[in-house]
Amino acid sequence: MSTAPSPETQVAEERGASGRFFEITRRGSTPLTEVRGGVVTFVTMAYIVILNPIILSSATDVAGDSLGFGQVAAVTALTAGVMTILFGLISRLPFAFAAGLGINSFLAVSVVGQVTWPEAMGLVMINGIIIVILAATGLRRLIFDAVPVALKTAITVGIGLFIAFIGFVDAGFVSSTGASSPPVGLGVDGSIATIPTLLFVLTLLLCAVLMVLRVKGALLIGLVVGTIAAVVIESIWHLGPKVGTDGEINVGGWSLTVPALPSSWVSVPDLSLVGQVDLFGAFGRIGGVAATMLVFTLVFTNFFDAMGTMTGLSREAGLANEKGDFPRLRSALIVEGVGAIAGGFTSSSSNTVFVESASGIGEGARTGLSNLVTGLLFLVAMFLTPLTTIVPSEVASAALVIVGALMMSQIRHVDLSDLSVLIPVFLTVTVMPFTYSIANGIGAGFISWVVVRSLSGKAKEISPLLWVVAAGFVVYFARGPIEAAFAG
Repeated sequence: MSTAPSPETQVAEERGASGRFFEITRRGSTPLTEVRGGVVTFVTMAYIVILNPIILSSATDVAGDSLGFGQVAAVTALTAGVMTILFGLISRLPFAFAAGLGINSFLAVSVVGQVTWPEAMGLVMINGIIIVILAATGLRRLIFDAVPVALKTAITVGIGLFIAFIGFVDAGFVSSTGASSPPVGLGVDGSIATIPTLLFVLTLLLCAVLMVLRVKGALLIGLVVGTIAAVVIESIWHLGPKVGTDGEINVGGWSLTVPALPSSWVSVPDLSLVGQVDLFGAFGRIGGVAATMLVFTLVFTNFFDAMGTMTGLSREAGLANEKGDFPRLRSALIVEGVGAIAGGFTSSSSNTVFVESASGIGEGARTGLSNLVTGLLFLVAMFLTPLTTIVPSEVASAALVIVGALMMSQIRHVDLSDLSVLIPVFLTVTVMPFTYSIANGIGAGFISWVVVRSLSGKAKEISPLLWVVAAGFVVYFARGPIEAAFAG
């Protein structure tokens, strides 16, 4: 975490146009800290340039067509870069954008089996348009304000555990057992048995020690050291990828990217997917009811994932007030909706605030200046896609676990002596990591808050809007049977 700048530094920054625009001094930061935070955010989320193409290009749509890996990689970097910069300039907050993992998986697994890729991206754009309308009319802000402070804090803590769990899983520290009980376990057969996972542990400990010692750039130093060590290890032992090109599993390999210097540093981006959208084609192909349910799912996932993420990040950055509101909230909500529209238009899937932004905040980022750095790096990555493969997910995961621990500390602000508060907070915090979904955790918290608080004599304290949203989440959780009923 960065220390407050000296008075001389504050005066110099106040005289600079960028310092005044981004309110760098007012938020207790410095330009160097913002740059460092932006770099750390990019390093921890650069994997999306590889992972998003893996998810989207692996699925064949109803017409038998698929998206090219290189094409998706290019538009993923392009959209992330543009939206991250746009959000930084308009909202002036250190929240980076990229393709949302929940929605891209939903598209690949559940949507394109019914429609074509252009039609699926049309649904994503409609989802974004709805979110922009909700934000522009103030309804999204009203919903945001209707959420009790205790639940907003619980969302922050839940996201902390969620990203820590993501880090543990991506590093191979936690893995599926393949059994019904226990469903997950430590490493391989209960042991830390692979070099990549061991490197994760060492990087995690290095980052922790440096942060405890208050070393500036602790996370960035840890990530750089871990990456260098990974490249050296791979050059000596040639561990290779965990999943081979033939699908064969190499237990001791790297989970996502192999940390080796690329043979080619530059690649020309293929942006041919931009504009390949059929806005209303899905309604004609599968009918209005089925298409509407898909849009409903997209909106709920996008809406509450983003709301939860921004709540957690703003609290971690110290930018939220006692009600959980943060600067330029309305513009932030509108731009987030634009991210969905942009993601659909470029066929990169809905772009939203990325929870990995917490790593940059943990490094001291407090303003939109860090977003400019992260966004520019994404645009550069569009041409240097091979370079993004150097940092293995095992190393990047260490930063996620550290930041998850920092976000968990927010639980101290909640009075857990009241059971009607404790139970909804507990469900919010635990359902997120256990179901691998921010939206699911928020839904469990909203529904339980309304039910438990109202039946314990506190119904008058609940906003009518929260009742409406809780009812919407009931539909969201039951969307499978509802879709089946309409299909029948």
